[in-house]
Amino acid sequence: MNPQVRPKAMRVPGKATPRGRFPHVKRAGDFLYVSGTSCRRPDDTFVGVEVDKYGATSLDIRAQTRAVIENIGDILKAAGGSLADLVQITTYLVSMNDFKGYNEVYAEFFDEEGPTRTTVAVHQLPHPHLLIEMQAVAYHPQEIS
Repeated sequence: MNPQVRPKAMRVPGKATPRGRFPHVKRAGDFLYVSGTSCRRPDDTFVGVEVDKYGATSLDIRAQTRAVIENIGDILKAAGGSLADLVQITTYLVSMNDFKGYNEVYAEFFDEEGPTRTTVAVHQLPHPHLLIEMQAVAYHPQEIS
């Protein structure tokens, strides 16, 4: 197999380290596959989370959704692509009660010409502060020299 077309996986410097042995993104031919991405920062804190002095937690689906999409954009950029290259997104929400806020922020980034989308409710995500996780597929033809 030509090494220029071999699937290539990468972890992106400056992004939160995956909590397992997998890459942020993997190129296969002209497609970029982005692993499940959250609002977690490199220092293991989370966007959209406030904890008061008594330990009460407030979680913001809008802030988390924005951070997830921006994280996906950063990951795609590191692989040579952009959000404009997305062809498919799968979203996992802990509660469908958050669908409206998520949908409003999603519409700030994408319209009917954007990627196809599936949104499903899940019992939980890898951390109790997470309300949302997204995985994505982008089409970005590779340059072969």
